[in-house]
Amino acid sequence: MKFFSDNAAPVHPRVWAAMQAADAADTAYDGDALSARLDGAFSDLFGAPCAALWVATGTAGNCLALSAMVPPHGGVVCHREAHIEMDEGGAPGFFLHGAKLLLADGEGAKITPDTIRTVLDAIRPGVHQVQPHAISITQATECGRVYAPAEVAAIGVLAKERGLGLHMDGARFANAIAHLGCHPADVTARAGVDALTFGCVKNGGLGAEAIVFFAPDLVDVVRYRRKRAGHLQSKGRYLAAQVLAMLEGDLWLENARAANAAAQEIAAACGDRLIHPVEANEIFVILSPAEQAALRAQGFEFYDWSAPAGAPGAARLVTAWSSPPREVNALARAISAL
Repeated sequence: MKFFSDNAAPVHPRVWAAMQAADAADTAYDGDALSARLDGAFSDLFGAPCAALWVATGTAGNCLALSAMVPPHGGVVCHREAHIEMDEGGAPGFFLHGAKLLLADGEGAKITPDTIRTVLDAIRPGVHQVQPHAISITQATECGRVYAPAEVAAIGVLAKERGLGLHMDGARFANAIAHLGCHPADVTARAGVDALTFGCVKNGGLGAEAIVFFAPDLVDVVRYRRKRAGHLQSKGRYLAAQVLAMLEGDLWLENARAANAAAQEIAAACGDRLIHPVEANEIFVILSPAEQAALRAQGFEFYDWSAPAGAPGAARLVTAWSSPPREVNALARAISAL
């Protein structure tokens, strides 16, 4: 019974069906009919003109988007727990040719205008220090927290005041929108976001993500950089098919709601063991080593996690669109029984 990562979840049958339907000869790379539909599909979703490019991984999506905003001598302000800092193996430095990540603090891996200003105001102007060029936030965050529309908009205002780009790592964007119940533009296009990495793999995709650009001047340079980085796949229609399948009929939201509901059932059983409020599909819970062993002995798989000060231990539990209800219920009962 696997609760260690939504990356390991099965591919949704509608995504498989869309890829099978794409299994016919068409123009190579991104010149096919399906890839040509992405701009319109995302413009409809966000209610604003935008351009979209597929990539195979979230790491590539994040770093290619940022590469259009940040020169090699520049910097990106992000939370010190951000995926681009902690989990992308130096890829930002690689794709951005040496640009630096400028680390901010914030509860639940969320940064705020105040914590961003703390970083910005400590940087002297001039060539002797790395100058900021962009801000990157994660929605939902690495601690499973969600930025409300007003929170993103406040960061967007600061970004514009300081002449900085604003990128959103949306690996779990669907889970955030399912939690908020708002229009997806409320935390992106209308809130000052310039580029969004729209996650699909964690939400039922096979191997496709999308970079959505709300700032039209960014997309053309990324077309070239995607090729240079080795991410312009020759049969791009299969990536486009996955993304379009997610958007059609709001499958992306349907899947996220299922994952979120499963997380809420487990969270209700955790009580005061919870380290963070559960707002998406990740549950961070205090568990002693003996309790972790007891759960694993019952067949539950999850990752150990860094425990808060004074806690005996901690774990991260992640639900997915496909989490079987009986397994979710079994885990909730097992935690209640500890």
